[in-house]
Amino acid sequence: MTSDGGEHRLHLVLERGEDSDQEELDRLTGRLRDRLLELDVQRVELSRSGRAPDGAKPAGTIALGALVVTTAPFALRSVVRLLQTWLENRPVRAVTLTVDGDSIEVQAVSRADQHRLIEAFIAQHGPTPPPGPEPAPAADPGL
Repeated sequence: MTSDGGEHRLHLVLERGEDSDQEELDRLTGRLRDRLLELDVQRVELSRSGRAPDGAKPAGTIALGALVVTTAPFALRSVVRLLQTWLENRPVRAVTLTVDGDSIEVQAVSRADQHRLIEAFIAQHGPTPPPGPEPAPAADPGL
């Protein structure tokens, strides 16, 4: 969702791989949150699920593997690039990114296909990139 201040609320949902469990997904979500906070974003919060279990307080219910990133539109490209590199060599099958009700699933597909999908998504939700060569994705230190 876009707020009045021109910021985006990006909803990220990690989809665990076949050989990972909920505990590992929780740990990976925390690591991704740490990496996202290194970018030029305003906030990265654990997402709250819509329904609390019986007897639980609704405000205390965390959606497993889900984050909400609040950022300016210009940072959308860096968030998506981070997701691309972060997914490599992790037991996460995909990360679904939702902005303004529109979603894209970043996953292990060919770089060319993924690049086309991401560019179309960013063009719809972010500012136009400056002319010139495309910067290479940042190296992932393995977090």
